[in-house]
Amino acid sequence: MRSSSLCRGGVAGALCAAFVLSGSLSAWAASEAAAKSPAQVRWEQRVARGLRARPAFAFVEEDPALPRVLLIGDSISIGYTPAVRELLAGKANVLRIPENAGPTTKGLERLKSWLGDGEWDVIHFNWGLHDLKRLIDGKKDVRGAWQVSPEDYERNLDKLVGRLKATGAKLIWAATTPVPEGAAGRIRGEAIEANAIAAKVMKKHRVPTNDLYAPVAPHLAKYQKPKDVHFTPEGSAFLAKHVAAAILKALGDHDQGRQQEAP
Repeated sequence: MRSSSLCRGGVAGALCAAFVLSGSLSAWAASEAAAKSPAQVRWEQRVARGLRARPAFAFVEEDPALPRVLLIGDSISIGYTPAVRELLAGKANVLRIPENAGPTTKGLERLKSWLGDGEWDVIHFNWGLHDLKRLIDGKKDVRGAWQVSPEDYERNLDKLVGRLKATGAKLIWAATTPVPEGAAGRIRGEAIEANAIAAKVMKKHRVPTNDLYAPVAPHLAKYQKPKDVHFTPEGSAFLAKHVAAAILKALGDHDQGRQQEAP
């Protein structure tokens, strides 16, 4: 029976109609929740409400026959995540952490949760743009110091790589992308300094680097937003091609290594 035949006019009628509508919405929400797998419910609980509508944070229904790939990174990686998934469709389950990875300090705090209990075949990771961000009293200001000092950045990366190696996954370090002139709280060229620090850590741990800096640097006017470290959709697609290619190579190397280890 429709609510109009149950509820009369006036204040009481309005309250009645609101009650019926509330019941209908609750029933719809319950139906939607019931249609979701437990894995999807768990994923959506991990993702902040404000991020759930973004394609990068969409739930991925994994194919158990495919290798598992984890993307760790800041908003640059958030930008290229959907395109990487498309490029590797049918070849890998491409997942990402449920938030922006921020600086290395955040990585040290959250990495265990991000890795979860499952096994990973490849982990493609980056920290940098938030470490070299300059702040004064919590606000972006180029007169301030790096949010994480260069010395601490190196130490933190060393710890993070050690933890990532313990997963047994094939690791790929993604070089930090360029900082353009005028970017808030950042100084042009300092991504080069961060990459040099990271290179020392990756050499120590024998982790290959996916250089996302050099290929895009000559094309910033085309692919990067003005006075902004972020990229246009076309720029993210450009980076995604390099990320997907590096992951495919790592998957090939990973499979070859497994075959050599088999009796």
